[in-house]
Amino acid sequence: MNAPSDTPQAVRWQRAQALVGQGVAAIDTPSLVIDLDAMERNLNHMAAYARTHGLRLRPHAKMHKSAEIARMQMARGAVGVCVQKTDEALALAAAGVNDIYISNEVIAFPKLQRLAEAVRDLPTRFGIAVDSAAGVLRLASALVDAQVSGEARIDVFVEIDVGQGRCGVPPGEPAVDLARLIAEHPVLRFAGLQAYHGGAQHRRDPGERAQAIAEAAWAAALTRERLQAAGFEVPLITGAGTGTFALETASHVWGELQVGSYLFMDADYARNESAPQAPVFEHALFVKAQVISRAAHHAVCDAGHKSHAVDSGLPAVWSPPGLSFANGGDEHGLLHASPAGSPLPSLGDTVWLVPGHCDPTVNLHDYLVGVRGGLVTGEIERLIRIDARGAVG
Repeated sequence: MNAPSDTPQAVRWQRAQALVGQGVAAIDTPSLVIDLDAMERNLNHMAAYARTHGLRLRPHAKMHKSAEIARMQMARGAVGVCVQKTDEALALAAAGVNDIYISNEVIAFPKLQRLAEAVRDLPTRFGIAVDSAAGVLRLASALVDAQVSGEARIDVFVEIDVGQGRCGVPPGEPAVDLARLIAEHPVLRFAGLQAYHGGAQHRRDPGERAQAIAEAAWAAALTRERLQAAGFEVPLITGAGTGTFALETASHVWGELQVGSYLFMDADYARNESAPQAPVFEHALFVKAQVISRAAHHAVCDAGHKSHAVDSGLPAVWSPPGLSFANGGDEHGLLHASPAGSPLPSLGDTVWLVPGHCDPTVNLHDYLVGVRGGLVTGEIERLIRIDARGAVG
């Protein structure tokens, strides 16, 4: 959705649009920048991987929150995207994304009402996860109240807890009970199982990740067997993430990958020891910052917590080399020589940072600045709206 032309956001957008075609030096700081060449290589690698292994690809758009990027993923073969929030789904649907799965539970009636109206009124195909009878009943009630019927039904996935210890029913019979309840409501379509182990994504050691996904695969396969024994077809088991998707692939249990961070990568994922069977993805998301102060033993840049998330650690310094980043508060980052004795940057110098966690970092910005040709000699090719920024409901 475009903002009114006189809002501060619209003014910033217009000012940044005027820079398209100029070199990277023209980008204001702090700004969130995409290396388009690296991002497109990541896009192509994952699309080729899914195609080669005969898997559906449904990237997590909660990471980039952009309809334009979602369409780029779908143009390369993704069946659609997934999100975690109702309003993320609605923002992307309003911007033209036509296949969206909410891989999370929604209980609140106002949210379900908004979703039901979108199911009724928009050409987008929607799906959603449930892990309780109340979730099924409230969803069905909202759809009936919105007079949804026929082919406008919504796909419903039963979420099982495969080791995350967060949402999901225990594997086995509890999922069968929910599938029976779903089948009682004509506005719902049982579409399969949600089986995502988020806690395994950032285990550094490949062996630890492999053990976690082996246990998740057992739980998902057991639940599928119980459902089939009860007379239910299980069209799909969906899940997997950037840290483990090669393991889910090798198990032959999952049919769809919900990878997200592969597209941009972040400093936290870079700390994982790579699995040999997985493609290698590049850093494509950066915060451009500028040195605004200089002391004897440190420099200060203008990228504090307002420009990058810190839940998975502080940013890494991509360029110039020989620097580490330390907490300077909301507006500032402290730059130290690493190793000691390395030169510090001068006032006005550009510093490129790799965020610790891409998803919440993206949510801090209105748009992404897309650069073609690299961070040194590249040009600003386009701006990409973050359509679902702040869509936390």
